[in-house]
Amino acid sequence: MDETASSELPLQISPPVEPDPVQPPLSGPSGVGWGFLLYLLMFFMVLAITSTALRFLMPETMAQIWKSVVGEVAFIVSAFIPGFIMARIERRPFGVYGLPKQSAFGRMFWMGMLWGIVALTMLMVAMRVAGVFHFGGLSLSGFRILKFAVFWMIFFVVVGLFEEFLLRGYTQFTLSRGLGFWPTALILSFAFGAIHLGNQGEDKVGALGAAIIGLFFCLTLQRTGNLWFAVGLHASWDWGETFLYSVPNSGLVAPGHLLNSWFEGPKWLTGGSVGPEASIFVFIVMALMAVLFHFLYKPVKRVEAGLTPPATPVAYQE
Repeated sequence: MDETASSELPLQISPPVEPDPVQPPLSGPSGVGWGFLLYLLMFFMVLAITSTALRFLMPETMAQIWKSVVGEVAFIVSAFIPGFIMARIERRPFGVYGLPKQSAFGRMFWMGMLWGIVALTMLMVAMRVAGVFHFGGLSLSGFRILKFAVFWMIFFVVVGLFEEFLLRGYTQFTLSRGLGFWPTALILSFAFGAIHLGNQGEDKVGALGAAIIGLFFCLTLQRTGNLWFAVGLHASWDWGETFLYSVPNSGLVAPGHLLNSWFEGPKWLTGGSVGPEASIFVFIVMALMAVLFHFLYKPVKRVEAGLTPPATPVAYQE
């Protein structure tokens, strides 16, 4: 072979091959269903373990009100532990599932608290003007007013965190990647309403009211970018029903309420044993809230940080 001729041939150098980015597990479309099922499986497993452990630890003489507290702690632990595990599996920051820690109990939470108590007050005032709701006198006095006000507020913040994360946190984030945001919101909101049918005293109209409220929570998620507004609204709405206005909350009447209030009139106006969430007025108030929120809060640009490849279409983080 002629070495001179061969040395004159142009040197062929192949461009370096960029390695494919590592796909986080369960990140593709096929991972949506598996991620959702895995989360639910872990939720029920942790709930079963936690409930069994607490059943042995709780004294039989414990008051029902404290048993309710313990139950809510079991629920929130069962919702959050699988969320943290899924964040590790999917290599995502936990905050993209709706509760970024930098926004914890910040401005959006307190704005949600304000919206919740104002909206419920509008509802109760409308029922009072219609003559179907009466405030009555005080049921508590002295230090007991402050004690139960604080107790129920803390309790319902825990409830809000649990229910919002379970139904509009990991599940909403994950299913939205496959179904889209609003189809997922519809499915989960009506599931939220159906869950309320398990409450003693609840009925189908009340469950529908809860579903509509759930859809409003989804609107706040879509517009603010996270769940902190919804958690605050959820907590103050439940607190207002249970303690401040002392009416049934989705069919449940709790001890330690402020007033001896009562309803009179047709069930479609009062909500009956279900409470205000089964009244026709709740649908009017929620419609007004949705319109006002629509104009006051524009959709935020949602960015999911720290992912390779680029972000999935839906993420909730400020």
